Amino acid sequence: MQLDATDFEIFDLPATFAQERSVLDARWKDLLREAHPDRYAAQGAAAQRVAMQWSVRINEAYQRLKDPVRRAAYLCKLNGAPVDAEQNTAMPPDFLVQQMAWREQLDDAHDVASLQALHDEVDDARRRALSTLDWQIDEKGDFAGAAAQVRALMFIERIAGDVELRLDRLGQ
Repeated sequence: MQLDATDFEIFDLPATFAQERSVLDARWKDLLREAHPDRYAAQGAAAQRVAMQWSVRINEAYQRLKDPVRRAAYLCKLNGAPVDAEQNTAMPPDFLVQQMAWREQLDDAHDVASLQALHDEVDDARRRALSTLDWQIDEKGDFAGAAAQVRALMFIERIAGDVELRLDRLGQ
């Protein structure tokens, strides 16, 4: 195994958006057991350093693969359509209007019921966006479209986090 292998190659998984979390978790544990530096103690410090590098690389790959948004962004990058969210913030006007509406709702929400309604609406939008990613990546192979969807999901997750924070502050 090469340190520069893709995350999917390291985990011996198909390079697809749809992944079974239980399979991913089991493979992660197996890989960490195989690469644990203590297993290489008898082989000396150099072997332990390599094992430590592998452990770090396995954990990095796992963090990326277990998060659907990060996994989608990674697939886009691997397929020549990097998300580049820092440089590319263009969004369709209707999506921007929706974002502003959610922000206004959040600003105006002062009780648990209104915050919970907003939370449910944003969570539903997140589920729809993830479903679209599955279709765009695994069925259509539309990585440029998926990159735009990932950027939208980043916005959705940001507002979702803000709503959850407000709910937590209200004791929910």
